[in-house]
This record gives sequence, structure tokens and C-alpha cells, in this order.
Amino acid sequence: MGGAMAKLQQLDAYSWRLPREGGMRCDGVVYADAELVRALEGDGTLGQLRGVASLPGIQGPALAMPDAHQGYGFPIGGVGAFDPHEGVVSPGGVGYDINCGVRLLRSRLSAQELGEPRLIALADALAASVPAGVGAGGAHQLGDKELSRILEQGAAWAVGRGQGTAADLEFCEAGGALPGADSAAVSQRALQRGRGQAGSLGAGNHFIELAVVEEVYDQRAAEAFGLSQGLLVLWLHSGSRGLGHQVCDDYLKRLAKDPDALRPPDRQLIAAPPDSPVGRDYLAAMAAAANFAFNNRQLLAQACREVLGRVLGLGPAGLGLGLVYDVAHNVAKREKHQVEGKEKELIVHRKGATRALGPGHPELPGRYRAVGQPVLIPGDMGTASYVCVGTAAAMAHTFASAAHGAGRAMSRTQAKKAARGRDLRAELAARQVVVRAASGKTLAEEMPEAYKDVDQVVRVMHGAGIATLVARTKPLAVVKG
Repeated sequence: MGGAMAKLQQLDAYSWRLPREGGMRCDGVVYADAELVRALEGDGTLGQLRGVASLPGIQGPALAMPDAHQGYGFPIGGVGAFDPHEGVVSPGGVGYDINCGVRLLRSRLSAQELGEPRLIALADALAASVPAGVGAGGAHQLGDKELSRILEQGAAWAVGRGQGTAADLEFCEAGGALPGADSAAVSQRALQRGRGQAGSLGAGNHFIELAVVEEVYDQRAAEAFGLSQGLLVLWLHSGSRGLGHQVCDDYLKRLAKDPDALRPPDRQLIAAPPDSPVGRDYLAAMAAAANFAFNNRQLLAQACREVLGRVLGLGPAGLGLGLVYDVAHNVAKREKHQVEGKEKELIVHRKGATRALGPGHPELPGRYRAVGQPVLIPGDMGTASYVCVGTAAAMAHTFASAAHGAGRAMSRTQAKKAARGRDLRAELAARQVVVRAASGKTLAEEMPEAYKDVDQVVRVMHGAGIATLVARTKPLAVVKG
């Protein structure tokens, strides 16, 4: 091993230290087992972690989760927390798909009640009813005033129009809306891109998945979350669509010309002080895009409820589909954390990482306060996904952060090459997974082998104590853009 790889120091079976050197202002810490660490060789993850650790005002350590891989600026699976006065805010620490996130809904049905014909009917109906794919328009065409309300209200906009209930907001991170959002900080181009995309899934790794709770590990937490073995659940993964992408692009271009910008050696880490004009505007626009994403997932969830109710002939009471949780995994947020024994407000960047509050935190819904926050870890469409729970250790050591998924093992180009000549639909059918995809290209890019082993990723988090196992779900039907 060379470079940063050679300098990694193993702390225990599940964590490694990247020592401070050169321009680094703090250590880096990588959560991984030996095999996952070896997979980083030749990848730019550790170099990017060094770059994050070199940014002004960072409250160390800079973190890489077990699903980490090279991204734009920050590694995907990266976490950096910054002093709001002496530190920075960086679009590269959030990414292009602002508030790409996941929500999990539980039904009142046993998966055994479905049977293959109804499962196929559900997959067909979801694929036909939910707008999906690159550039796909949503079910809601919005005027400027309504779009501005979404950017400031988040998921409450949909609930206020009968698309869900107040309970949905209770079980969303931040109540389904980040504070400080300002639609005036969002460009006309971004507004134009978002105007027709509310209630759309998108493409890439975004999906709707019907799954069965295959195994329960923590009975107490599972009961709090309303999960039990054999239960039918629905996973939903989407983000801020073209609006969020444009916000990121706009502010990267503005920062490139702005006198307040900090220009580190890695140009992808361009940043600004949070209290500078460009820093304030980015945070306001980023929050607005995050709220668009919260609302988008709310609309998608309600569309799924309507499809399942129609196909299965069930009303809301019989179907259930109550929200377990909705959590963001590309966002920068003002949060309070303990730093050297004192509570301090920080701006926590999570880039492909999920919040993981432990028991007793005041932001948790009352139902979850005794056990901790649901941590949602989707895997690939051929294996499994996990529900974990946040811990006191996460609050003490990772700024209450955990992994956000399996993490890519192949680039999209590599995956398409590996998929040539294969019938991926048939391969998934052999695993008893029904799949509907708007594009064969997406199916190839998102094939199971393109991702790390989610079982291994979750084992590391559980072993490190930053998010512990609650339940494992197995996919039954997957809809992709």
C-alpha cells in the first residue's frame, strides 16, 4: 500500500485512523473492516478525506463510513462538522442531489398474503403510475407561488393538501423541512427545472421497493418502529431532482468567481464562510432544495399508498403504510454536538451519510425516544436492506452519523460493461425479485454487483456501535427509473 493507505493505523476491528499531517487540521477516521479498507486502494477516498480534514474550522475527526467511496469533493460516505463562525460550508460536502434520502413505510399486511400474481400487478401499477426516469415530470405542475411554498414548507405542503397526515411529518427528519430556506436564493433555472418534477422518482439509484421483514434482531426497537417478521414494507429512495442539481451547479459557479470563496488545492472542495453573503445564500438555497426533496418523497409515498390501495382493494385502515422514518443523506445542517465536553453548534455536512441520533435526543419522536432514531440502510435490489438504530456512541464519536447504504463498488461505466450479454431481469427473477425499470441502462448501472456487500457494511456499523441492527428486509419487487 502507498500514500494515505500506508499511513492508516488500525484502532480496532472496525475503525482506522488517518493521522493528521501536512495541511490537515485534524485526524481522519475510517469505519471499515480489513476487507473494506483494502477495497479503498486505488480509490480517491482517503485523499478526499485528507482534503476535508484540511478545511478551516473543522471539528475533527473527518469521517468516512463503511460504504465510503470516491465522490465529488467529499467522499461519498463522508462526514465533516464545522464551526459556524470559523469554518466553511462546501457544496462538495452535500453533493448534486441535495437531500437524496430514503423513507420506509410499514403496512398492516403479511407479505405472504400477496402471492406472485398480485406482486406482479403491484409492480406493474407502480411503474405505470409513478413518474420515473431521467428528466421525468411529476404528477404536480406548479406555479411560482406554489413552488416557493414547497421550498419553504417542505413535506408540510403536501400534507396540507391532503397528501398524507400530520403523523408523516412527525416521523420525518427535521419534521420534513429544514429551517432557513429561502426561495429567493434559488435561481430561475433551478426553479424551472423543479416546476414540473414534484412527485417524480428520477433515475440512477432511486427506487421504490416492496419488501418483507425477513429477520428481527432487536425486538424492543422493532416494536417501537412497528416492524415484525413477515411484514410487508415499502422503501422509497429519491431526492431533489433537477432543482437540487441546479442549485449545486449554480453555487459552484458562483463560488468560482466570489471573493469570499476559499479555494483549497482540490478545487472540488471550494467553500465559503457560512456567514459570508455567498455562504448564507448557499445554505438558504440548499435548505430550499432539501425541502423540495422532503416534499417529493411525501408525494411519492402518497402515490404509492393510492396504488397499493387500488390494486389490493384496501382502504387506508386495512393497508396501513404508516411512515417508519424519512431521513436525508446529502445535506448540511446546523446541529448541536458535544465538542471537548461542551455543547456547540456546528454545521454538519453529511455526503452519503445518515443522521443516527441515540436514545433520549429531544428531536426524536416520542415513540422512538427510548430506543433511538431509525437508521435506514438500503442495499442493492437483489439482496437486502436494513433498519438499524442510532446510538449514544454515534452521538459521541460520529456527530450522530452512520452509513447511508451499501456504497458503490463499481462505477456506472464499469457496471454497464460487466452487464453486457446478461439478462438482469431474469437473474433477479431467479432470486424471486420482480423488477420494473424505465431503462435497461439504469438496470445495468444498478445491478447488484455494482454495490458493496450491505451485510458487511452493516456488520461494521453494528460492531463499531454507531448504528446497531434492528431488522433485515428482503426485496420482493423493485421499480426503477
